[in-house]
Amino acid sequence: MKFRNEGNVDRILRVLVGLAIISLVFVGPKTPWAWLGAIPVITGLAGWCPLYAVLGINTCRTGPAR
Repeated sequence: MKFRNEGNVDRILRVLVGLAIISLVFVGPKTPWAWLGAIPVITGLAGWCPLYAVLGINTCRTGPAR
């Protein structure tokens, strides 16, 4: 079953923010905690967020715009 609960804007923002956080591993404070930026990158690429599923949030358009 393929189910998306993230809209396109949400997905793009997640990937961009995640990559910005991961960049902190190489520049800035160079902290290993920045690898947590992989979480929004992975969920953005997949289009599905487990936290959204638990909270019942869905930013994905399911029908035509009104």
